[in-house]
Amino acid sequence: MANRIKQFSTIPELNIDLAALFVQAATQAIAEKGHFTVALTGGSSPVGLYELLATSPYREQIAWEQVYVFWGDERWVPLTDGRSNAKMSFETLLNHVPVPDEQVFPMWSDELNALDFAVEYERLLKRYLGDDGVFDLILLGMGADGHTASWFPGTAVLDERAKWVDAYYLQSQEMYRITLTVSLVNHAKQIAVVAYGANKAEALHQVLEGTANPQVYPAQLIDSDDVTWFVDQAAASRLTR
Repeated sequence: MANRIKQFSTIPELNIDLAALFVQAATQAIAEKGHFTVALTGGSSPVGLYELLATSPYREQIAWEQVYVFWGDERWVPLTDGRSNAKMSFETLLNHVPVPDEQVFPMWSDELNALDFAVEYERLLKRYLGDDGVFDLILLGMGADGHTASWFPGTAVLDERAKWVDAYYLQSQEMYRITLTVSLVNHAKQIAVVAYGANKAEALHQVLEGTANPQVYPAQLIDSDDVTWFVDQAAASRLTR
């Protein structure tokens, strides 16, 4: 795993640098092949980034008409539910930039259950990513338990390598989760992981410097050629490098 660790004194500084990476990845992909495919992340970590991308000068630096938006994972709740990653992404970013509606693909259906929709979402991805399944950029966060996407400790999805998308019932949250799988995520051209706050320090240390144990720290499964970790000093406080 080619990890780059970028440490910042403040969250606004982190978001500025991450926004620059987003703009660069989009610009390069659009110049090379005419479109940019990105998988967004949810939770609280990316809110500042999305709000920044929706404002000048970042908003004007991206050809949003050539952007195709997907998600890395989702709670299986309607788009109107406050727990929806897509809802947050629309409110902070997508409602403020000119991405065509038909190029935005939330992980939700009013007509299918989570398991059936995972199959449909994989078909959708193959239509836009091709058989190679390479995203230009995947954004990820990391929980204090070391999970990323919906790869939670001790869950069967950690061992899934055939599917691109999987859904399962997460007992601890009493809800279904839908997620891109390890094999698809690690095919991405570029991955950016955001982790900040003192509550992430132990997990970040274990993921980046601890003994391999992905059943306990699933973010250890991130294993792409180009991974950048965006962390603050509190989250990085236990790192030795």
